[in-house]
Amino acid sequence: MAPGFAGLRVMGLEAPAEYFTSKLPLACLAYDNRGFGESDTKEGEPMREVLPHLQISDYSDAITFAQSLPEIDSENIGVWGSSYSGAHILCVGAIDRRVKAVLSQVPLTSGWENFHRAFRPGTISSLNQAFKEDRLARAQGKEPSRIPVVNENPDNLSALPTEDSYQAYSGFLGTVFTNDVTLKSLEAMRAYEPAAHIHRISPTPLLMSVADNDVVAPQDLALQAFSLAKEPKQLKILHGGHFEPYSGKTFEINIAVQTEFLKTHLC
Repeated sequence: MAPGFAGLRVMGLEAPAEYFTSKLPLACLAYDNRGFGESDTKEGEPMREVLPHLQISDYSDAITFAQSLPEIDSENIGVWGSSYSGAHILCVGAIDRRVKAVLSQVPLTSGWENFHRAFRPGTISSLNQAFKEDRLARAQGKEPSRIPVVNENPDNLSALPTEDSYQAYSGFLGTVFTNDVTLKSLEAMRAYEPAAHIHRISPTPLLMSVADNDVVAPQDLALQAFSLAKEPKQLKILHGGHFEPYSGKTFEINIAVQTEFLKTHLC
């Protein structure tokens, strides 16, 4: 298990991990992505940079680590992800055949579509120029440009420019969460198309949970992606927005479905 975009494991992983381990004969490996929270990064790499291809690779490294533990059944490994990490595990499940179950919660499925829905044309033009300047500056050895993850004013630039994103992340401001990522993280998001891999997950079982009022990872894009997946697959439609599955009644409904899925396909 890994957090969503720029998140930390203390920002939503504890509840599902505790639930699964209390109800099922399994263990959960929850970790911070490289460069975030308690995870470091390689020398020369900036902290708080979100690059999908590296985070996908890190999921497979986490699987290897879990398999090395004597108390773990190395032949029964599942991956769980939410939002951005929900996107990553669509790729991991497709390319890493060690995975025996994929549980993807409110995933981003098309970075290009998400990007062009989230930002106005004028903002996109400014971002294209900023991407160009940032690439040149980094090639010259300068520090990478940074942007806020969320912003109280949705008219001001941030990586996640929705009101519910600010509400979800703002509770962690001033604690362990640092409200910035590299500008390159946003450019990388635009190029990220995890749905391109979804048809390759089969024959590994896939469970996708989708929120019907999601403005961060829109439902229509998730359903388009799910339609491309092959059997065995299962879809759960949840009522509410992107962050509803993390707490309250929606969490209880969704975690119960995920638990039954794990009972059937992993435990």
